[in-house]
Amino acid sequence: MKKKDTHEIETNLLLEAILFCYGYDFRHWSRASLERRILHRVKSSGLASISEMIPKIIHDPDFFGLFLKDMSITVTEMFRDPHVFKKIRRQVCGQLKTYPRVNIWHAGCATGEEVYSMAILLEEEGLLKKTRIYATDFNNHSLEIAEKGIYPAEQMKLFTKNYLAAGGKASFADYYQAKFNAAKMKASLREKITFANHNLAQDHGFAQMHMILCRNVLIYFDRELQEKVLNLLKDSLIFRGYLILGEKESLEFSNVKESFEVYGRKEKIYRKKASV
Repeated sequence: MKKKDTHEIETNLLLEAILFCYGYDFRHWSRASLERRILHRVKSSGLASISEMIPKIIHDPDFFGLFLKDMSITVTEMFRDPHVFKKIRRQVCGQLKTYPRVNIWHAGCATGEEVYSMAILLEEEGLLKKTRIYATDFNNHSLEIAEKGIYPAEQMKLFTKNYLAAGGKASFADYYQAKFNAAKMKASLREKITFANHNLAQDHGFAQMHMILCRNVLIYFDRELQEKVLNLLKDSLIFRGYLILGEKESLEFSNVKESFEVYGRKEKIYRKKASV
């Protein structure tokens, strides 16, 4: 049997064990990304094969926690892709101001940097008081970091640069307190954010969202799961609500394409049509 075939069989058995024991369904993740993360855990744990992971996954919840941490997508930063936030500030916020209250969903929020970026932007645009931000991820470890809102002080220089490039109107230092080697985000920002565990592959969506950010998440899913998630996001948006995807993501070949108009091609901002 070829090595590639062995890996595929072992991976399938591992994913079935995870689904049966813990209820997490990774069967429709992109196989290339999935296998990279699995093999990383094999190597990090000193195992000889993917097969050796299966009994450890079944019998050791702490080991599964390590695996879940590997699977979480946590490559992010404050005001990542500043031009996207600048577009939101200059063109989307004007529409959001017409609503009596605003609901925003960050789907796959990782460790929360993007969520706090949005809260800062909304504060500066006079929208935060009437907004509720829902920040979700399937990884509880990432959510704990996000909810605490504490980040390495060494990252503040990059975050400040991004903030200014995104059209920031104040001093970025006004939004956090630095102590020793850490920076804690201002409490008034956290008060408007609800953090919750949510699995895009399995859970239901939210209702009456005015804007959804799901950036750099779909690229880790196969085509079938991408379509499922995009439909979930579509159904969670109000008419004329905004969907914001990642740089390498698009609705171009999706079955929800006709439900949206392109609002910012470069920024990957889409607007749900008033009638479908």
